Amino acid sequence: MGSGKTSVCKVFGILGIPVFFADPEAQILMNSKASIIRGINDIAGKDMYPGGILNREELAGIIFKDPDKLKKVNSLVHPFVFDRFNDWAENQTAPYVILEAAILFESGGSVHVDRIVTVTAPLEERISRLTAGDRLTREQVVERIRNQMDDEERITMSDYVINNSENEMIIPVILGIHEDILSHSDI
Repeated sequence: MGSGKTSVCKVFGILGIPVFFADPEAQILMNSKASIIRGINDIAGKDMYPGGILNREELAGIIFKDPDKLKKVNSLVHPFVFDRFNDWAENQTAPYVILEAAILFESGGSVHVDRIVTVTAPLEERISRLTAGDRLTREQVVERIRNQMDDEERITMSDYVINNSENEMIIPVILGIHEDILSHSDI
């Protein structure tokens, strides 16, 4: 969260690589799939859809304070997201595709991909990016980051790492990853 995955994905997009963004897909499903809507209301213990639209801020306030509820919501939503990803990927003609997901390992999404790129950034840079424009408070960001796997653990399970610090040049690293993936015929 806040590492700059979207910026990295934009560069891959410029290289002609299709990118599937899991979070917006999850948001669509959370507002449209009846079984997910019922499940979220059950997990939260109340109607989270005033006016027919998910109150994302209130849900975040509930699940990021309760790891069990967070896990239940993720377990409810992510299988559908990955089904959509797999259907989407089958219809792409590029040499490879990218699944952009903030919680790839935590959600079980890593089984749907052949290679994993982890994008990292120093904690204070991540917090600064996420609090810019008053999107989230520092406390909200720290609370959400705490609910994610730490970088060290994620890195050990990754094939590639991009350090997206303000002091790093990411385009040469991305180009190197792109070339490496293209050079492997086993993907």
